[in-house]
Amino acid sequence: MSFDLQRGSGPLVLSVPHAGTEVPPDLAERMTPQGRALPDTDWRVDELYDFVEELGASRIVARTSRYVVDLNRDPAGDSLYPGRATTELVPTTTFDGTPLYRPGAIPDAEEIESRRRRWFDPYHAALSDLLDETIERHGFALLWDAHSIVSRSPRLFDGLLPELNLGTNSGRSAAPEVREAVVARLTGASGWTTVVDGRFRGGWITRRYGRPERGVHALQMELAQRSYMTEPGPGPVDSARAARLRPLLRSLIEAALGAARPPSSTAVQGARSG
Repeated sequence: MSFDLQRGSGPLVLSVPHAGTEVPPDLAERMTPQGRALPDTDWRVDELYDFVEELGASRIVARTSRYVVDLNRDPAGDSLYPGRATTELVPTTTFDGTPLYRPGAIPDAEEIESRRRRWFDPYHAALSDLLDETIERHGFALLWDAHSIVSRSPRLFDGLLPELNLGTNSGRSAAPEVREAVVARLTGASGWTTVVDGRFRGGWITRRYGRPERGVHALQMELAQRSYMTEPGPGPVDSARAARLRPLLRSLIEAALGAARPPSSTAVQGARSG
């Protein structure tokens, strides 16, 4: 299994698509030393969110590295941020532009399609099922897509990234009251640098599944890794930093859960007929 899945009792679904570090040996042999170091991993994010079990969350956490296939990219190949640097469904460079593969070893179209079927499709089938089951049980689902990144990545963004970056696809992936509840808690959190729908507005998961008219409220949280560990990774979660960050993350999720409601029958009817 290329991911871990745990079903919970509540309406919260936690997705962690980029914390995986597994790379099949035959692929690793074709990669550069820089690629095998997996520098763009969302290090320890699944550990940081260990409190969600207390909230009755369902969890789906990738084991496979994003360098094998990126579970948060559009499988059609469309850019999430047109005109800005990003990486592909099957990345060929690191975030800073360093090649991931030795000369002549870059995956071709057939291999990319094979990786999509083997790793991408099963993760999304499981996530889709989790959301369907959650809606069936509770009338709605809160999908929290958990990410992190190094605080400085000049090819992707200028300067120092804020510590907490909330993405809601510019307000389209969650109901206004859900977004507003989280934004209020986030902007009121003293001692933290934050931004809403800035450089990271939500990846393919947030945009694909965030359908408030259907009852799915999706939010992406991109953390600057300095907020909970020493950069660059890999390395352990810094217990002091994490002890300060976890209560805030929990507060944000609880605010979203408190504001989320099942969609009205009118909205559901429109979503089904559309």
